[in-house]
Amino acid sequence: MNSIFDIIGPVMIGPSSSHTAGAARLGKMARCIFRSTPKKVDLTLYGSFAKTYKGHGTDRALVGGLLGYKEDDTNIRIAHDLAQKEGMEYTFIESPLDVGHPNVVRFDMYDDHNRHMTVIGRSLGGGQIMITEVDGNDMSITGDEFTLVVFHEDRPSLISQALSESDINIATMRVFRKGKHKDAVMVITTDTVVNPITVQFMRECPGIQDVMTFEAL
Repeated sequence: MNSIFDIIGPVMIGPSSSHTAGAARLGKMARCIFRSTPKKVDLTLYGSFAKTYKGHGTDRALVGGLLGYKEDDTNIRIAHDLAQKEGMEYTFIESPLDVGHPNVVRFDMYDDHNRHMTVIGRSLGGGQIMITEVDGNDMSITGDEFTLVVFHEDRPSLISQALSESDINIATMRVFRKGKHKDAVMVITTDTVVNPITVQFMRECPGIQDVMTFEAL
């Protein structure tokens, strides 16, 4: 059965669970993946995001999320002013391309040292989101549970063993790879938070390139 929040959306600032609540969560997740507030962001909008982002407050929600605000924070209403105060530059780009979903945004984020990261996500309705790509790597991150994102070589690893020895129960696990024995991404959701010692052990395992952790939004 659906809850009332599945129907009308979460508690939020703005008129639309898809265009404002979902947009704020996408911005916040992109910020988490980037691991800091970006200095500069190009936001490419697709589908209905590109057509209605000003009227539905999607622009303020995306910027507010990038600044770290949740979908129910009143600061979203003044996100443009707050971004200016923090020195975060941003540009909205309206794309005519059909990318297979109506509410899609691409974040091209840069820091003070011109480090660049690309994150692509979609708003699914009711405030729910999904990150579908990070730096060209396919993946699926919803932000609903504690999540580990492991960048690794496509070969056997000690990740599952490390979680088992820490008494961490895996809820879901998916592997996205570019090809056999090439770079791959493992997305793992767990029932409880993984402690920093276990995360650091994972980072030091052979074949592991990086490990990102995300708490539920």
